[in-house]
Amino acid sequence: MALPAPNLDDRRFQELVDEAKRHVMRHCPDWTDHNVSDPGVTLIETFAYMTDALLYRLNRVPDRLYVKFLELIGLHLLPATPARAGVTFWLSAPAQARLIIPTGTQVATLRSEIEEPVIFATREDLPIVPCAYQNVATQGADDEDRSDHTEALGFGTTFAAFSARPVAGDSLVIGLDEATPRCAVLLQFRCSIDGVGVDPTNPPLKWEAWNGSSWDDCEISTDETGGLNRNGAVVVHVPPTHVVAVFDGQRGGWLRARVVTAEEGQPVYSSSPIIHGLTAATIGGTIDAVHAGVITDELLGSSEGVAGQRFPVSKAPMLAGGAPTVVEVSSDDGWEEWCEVAHFSASSKDDRHAVIDKVAGEVVFGPLVREADGGSRQYGAVPARGASIRLKSYAVGGGRKGNLGKGALQTLKSSIPFVSSVENRAPAIGGVDGEDIDAAKNRAPIMLRTRGRAVTAEDYEELTREAAPDVARVRCVPAGSGPDAGSIRLLITPAAPMVRGSIRFEDLVPTEELLARIADHLDRIRVVGTRLVVEPPTYQGVTVVAQLRAHPRASIARIREDAMARLESYFNPLVGGPDGDGWPWGRPVQAGEAFAVLQGLPGVDLVEDVRLFGANMVTGERGAPTQRLEVDPHSLVFSYQHHVRVSEP
Repeated sequence: MALPAPNLDDRRFQELVDEAKRHVMRHCPDWTDHNVSDPGVTLIETFAYMTDALLYRLNRVPDRLYVKFLELIGLHLLPATPARAGVTFWLSAPAQARLIIPTGTQVATLRSEIEEPVIFATREDLPIVPCAYQNVATQGADDEDRSDHTEALGFGTTFAAFSARPVAGDSLVIGLDEATPRCAVLLQFRCSIDGVGVDPTNPPLKWEAWNGSSWDDCEISTDETGGLNRNGAVVVHVPPTHVVAVFDGQRGGWLRARVVTAEEGQPVYSSSPIIHGLTAATIGGTIDAVHAGVITDELLGSSEGVAGQRFPVSKAPMLAGGAPTVVEVSSDDGWEEWCEVAHFSASSKDDRHAVIDKVAGEVVFGPLVREADGGSRQYGAVPARGASIRLKSYAVGGGRKGNLGKGALQTLKSSIPFVSSVENRAPAIGGVDGEDIDAAKNRAPIMLRTRGRAVTAEDYEELTREAAPDVARVRCVPAGSGPDAGSIRLLITPAAPMVRGSIRFEDLVPTEELLARIADHLDRIRVVGTRLVVEPPTYQGVTVVAQLRAHPRASIARIREDAMARLESYFNPLVGGPDGDGWPWGRPVQAGEAFAVLQGLPGVDLVEDVRLFGANMVTGERGAPTQRLEVDPHSLVFSYQHHVRVSEP
């Protein structure tokens, strides 16, 4: 029995004629005679007949040949992208000497009985620099009235950190003996405050580091002082831009605590904190790591001195966005680096170019093409006969499983002296699985039509996915009328970590780097005169309040936990919706869907009541209960604080 042949296009003669007539009515309203006697209709039927015959021949093409045709037009599967996270290495004691965390240091999640650990590797060296304070000063608003208190503090004399009644711009400036880029600096304060202090969990205080020309924000992971209200430690994570500079003739790596304008309802300082003592030390450092294994100095083979050579790598597929992929060819002068290109169409015979097929795991050198006049042309240089080919570095691994929650990375895979623990203080984001053949087939017609130029909404969406594979979802909102005429809005949803179907709302906000990368790529291929705005979409919060009744002997706690997880997963912008591939854009939410999701849970006897509430994701305010929640056409839904009550039978 013959295998069923795939139907690549099922349109037939009459459907083609009807479709053409619909276009005529839409675009040529003056053409009103659509009878078969009209000469224009005769032309439509002629072309429909020819197209029908072409589709018949197309449907005789086996699936394998269809894939080969896709290769001929330059279609390649998009490789997986790795998740990225900042990993903090904590020292067992304050640093006394400079310590280097080398590139490729591996950290991982805890191993479980059913899952292998997820491994991340650092992308570059992390120097952990010991430090101590050597200068302390106060400075008024607008960088005026600078007073040095270093000598007074050395004699045990106290001083006010800010002006008598602190105002926005007052700052406490600390000069370290060395710059500490990417390091975690422990500042141990002895301090006090008279009168009413600020809210210790939300003081109007910002820590900053000097980068040589301006002040950059620092992250604070610990503040036992509550905004310098009491004795305790402040752990300052210094940005990578921190440098040594000279202020008032004093050299140092400068940090400062600056009073900022209070938000509405936020308590302010009624009087200045008093500083009694201060020490500084380096207790760790943070460096970017990727969910990837880095392979270095892999020898691929020797050149035969002919065109079109292919060299497979030992581990495939390779990653996009991991370690840089560098091809080197041996020569009399040592190893020469060859440039990676997307294709050889612009390469001359002397250009040291190579194409890297990351999904197949191959390094390809330029072909020799026969010309119409009988001659030939070499695209890209050919490595000399006997020359060795190697990859200096490339990355493998990646995918969605690397999108981990905060604190998931806890294990150091290799022993490093003085490092006691590791952690990711923010979720790992950006991991996307590689493209499969079915997705590539759907992309092929759009790719053939666009040819690298963005015109339609579908073009913008497809070219965005090519430029940023770490984007989970993208939607192009075409040009509107009025002030929006000629502008294109591109809504970007990044890949985000999930824990039992739950996503943190802040993880759905794309980074400035991602938005800039997409905008820069599309700016080069957009239609002249088109204004492009790249931004995150709006989200409609959805709160489900449900009352369930359990089966006899069923676990109440387990049912409630499963119900929350199912609701979080179903009303999810990335993996929710009826098809499980993300909530459809603009699709309204029905209370009946929540009924169906909850009734199918093991241990649930009856769903007694379900109520839907819309939630504003900016203010957190909820609306009135409803059975149908409308969603803006260009918005997605987000689960917001569901409430589930389970009663005994």
